[in-house]
Amino acid sequence: MGTLTGLLYLSQNSLEANQAALDITSNNVANANTPGYSNEVATWHELDRVSLSRNSASGMGATVSALSQRNPVLNQRVQQQTQAVAASSSEGTALADLQSIFGLSSNSSASASTTLGTDINAFFNSFSALQASPSNVSVRQGVLSAAATLATNFNSAASAIAQQTGSLNQQATGIVSNINSLLTSIAQLNVQITGASPNADAGTLEDQRQQDLTQLSSLVGFDQIKTENNGLTLTAANGQPLVSEGKAFPLSTSLVSGNVHIVGASGVDITATLTGGQLGGILTARDRDLPQASAALDSLAYSIGSAVNTQNQAGLDANGNPGGVIFSLPVSSSGAASAISPATLDPNAIAAAATNEGANGGTNAAALLAIANSNAIGGQTATSFFAGFLTQLGSKVAQVQQENTTQQGSLTQLVAQQSAQSSVSLDQEAANLTMYERSYAAAAKVFSIVDQMMAVALNLGVQTTVS
Repeated sequence: MGTLTGLLYLSQNSLEANQAALDITSNNVANANTPGYSNEVATWHELDRVSLSRNSASGMGATVSALSQRNPVLNQRVQQQTQAVAASSSEGTALADLQSIFGLSSNSSASASTTLGTDINAFFNSFSALQASPSNVSVRQGVLSAAATLATNFNSAASAIAQQTGSLNQQATGIVSNINSLLTSIAQLNVQITGASPNADAGTLEDQRQQDLTQLSSLVGFDQIKTENNGLTLTAANGQPLVSEGKAFPLSTSLVSGNVHIVGASGVDITATLTGGQLGGILTARDRDLPQASAALDSLAYSIGSAVNTQNQAGLDANGNPGGVIFSLPVSSSGAASAISPATLDPNAIAAAATNEGANGGTNAAALLAIANSNAIGGQTATSFFAGFLTQLGSKVAQVQQENTTQQGSLTQLVAQQSAQSSVSLDQEAANLTMYERSYAAAAKVFSIVDQMMAVALNLGVQTTVS
């Protein structure tokens, strides 16, 4: 009877184990389209054998547990590549918006095709007409109109860059809020995972945490370390803690010189050290790309305005008086593009004549025209300087877009590897279902046979007493 009882126990254990395997298979099929779900594999573990005598031992069957198919190293590589892709994408979008301020596109990068480039040429060309007709009031008015148009477009470009900076600040604030929500969620999941399964795979909870980590990767760069009890510690690039097991360290924002800065939980400004993710790309565009464009625009406006003012002051106006300034400018190039404006509305204030000729002369107008071909801006002409700036901007856009394309290709490959390992294969699950059903049926058959054998034994061969 002891042997039959053991066999009955083994068949029952087999039924339970195969039922558990069937449940795992059913769960996989049900979650085949669930984002972030990691395929679970029924893992069989032999139970300890029981010694029946000195030379005899009996097996006790097996248990089944679900093991999620995830690769921590591959997952981290996906997260790191996601950070890089999101950063270059955000910076590329900001640079494309900056290009549009100057009327550039991927098909047109010539300075002469832009509004500002056209206005620079038109302004200097107005001195050519003035040289030919220095006493013509309408021609003089044309110079002032061209100067006003040029100043207005400098102002507009500077204002557009400032508006784009403000937009990036708003985006950064919103991203920080989303980051903090994810940090809190990851910390809470750490608590649940370490409490439910500190030494083994936690299944769905780990899938949820991985989803949060993937979303966080698209927002900001971070490093992660797995703790002994299956928790996670997250830090920013400078080592600033973001999550330590069950505790989240939310970021905050502050305004510094009108720009949003990111402050860690310790109160330290970590803006300059943040990289990766949308936030990293936005900060790079706001703190490097846009300021470089603003500085170039300021230098161009200040150099043109200063050179024209200096030359106009060297001549005589229509009233025979020394010429004054044509443009109002700040004391340095900083902010010149937003501050430049016409200094006079009087057409007679244009000093077309040189000091050694009559008030109706055109020698100084020729000198004003010559500024267009002088190397007054960093050893370049105004047109060459502006064309070089636009070329550099276009090259930067193309470079970042190419980086993003390359990074996206690598990410696609990594995600494909991750999917091949972690996603549910319905074909494989169908094969598993058939195998586990047959195993279950075999165990049920053994159970039925043992049950009949026990009934025969109990009835001592008489089939009518116990059935």
